[in-house]
Amino acid sequence: MVNGFGGRNDLGDSAGADPQQTIQELEQQASKDKEALDKLLVAYQAQEADISEMKAQVETLNLELIDKETEKEGINNLLSNLRRQKDEMEVDLAKANTKIPYLESKLEKTEELLDREKARLGQVLTVAEEIDESNQAAQSELSARDDWYVQHMQLFEDLNEAIQTRHDMIDRAIATAKDIHSKQESFQAQKQAVIEEIKEMTPEDEGQDEAEESSSENE
Repeated sequence: MVNGFGGRNDLGDSAGADPQQTIQELEQQASKDKEALDKLLVAYQAQEADISEMKAQVETLNLELIDKETEKEGINNLLSNLRRQKDEMEVDLAKANTKIPYLESKLEKTEELLDREKARLGQVLTVAEEIDESNQAAQSELSARDDWYVQHMQLFEDLNEAIQTRHDMIDRAIATAKDIHSKQESFQAQKQAVIEEIKEMTPEDEGQDEAEESSSENE
């Protein structure tokens, strides 16, 4: 009969055998069973370690799966945004295609205006050069005039002083003429007063005056 650990049960067969031999056989069988149990325990512990490692791997895979799902959701959102942007770009492209003829026409007109402005700019530059040349000539003339003025400054100062002296003389002459005129008016007034007094004199006074005048003439 085979026991649970793979040994044989010889108790019934060795009922008449030597007890000492039976004990030794039992001890040998127990030793074999213990060795088998130790091997089973080691295998069990190894399986537990493998199971723990597999659980950790499963947990890690679950976390990675969650991350992948999150990443997948993000990618889906990105793809959705890209599709929407693509649709918008296609719409914009369609609008742009419709605007191209208008823009080309506008570009041609702009180029024509640019050519005209270039021509005008050339004319303006020509005029500017002429003005600059005239300005330089004017500056030269002004410099020459300033030099001439500096060279003749004393003459101008003397002339200014002479003009001022003449103005002073004229002012004095005018003042003198006004004074003479005032004196003449006063003299005329006094003369008129004397004439009036003479007119108011009596005939006797007139005769006496005439006699005095005749006497004076005779003398």
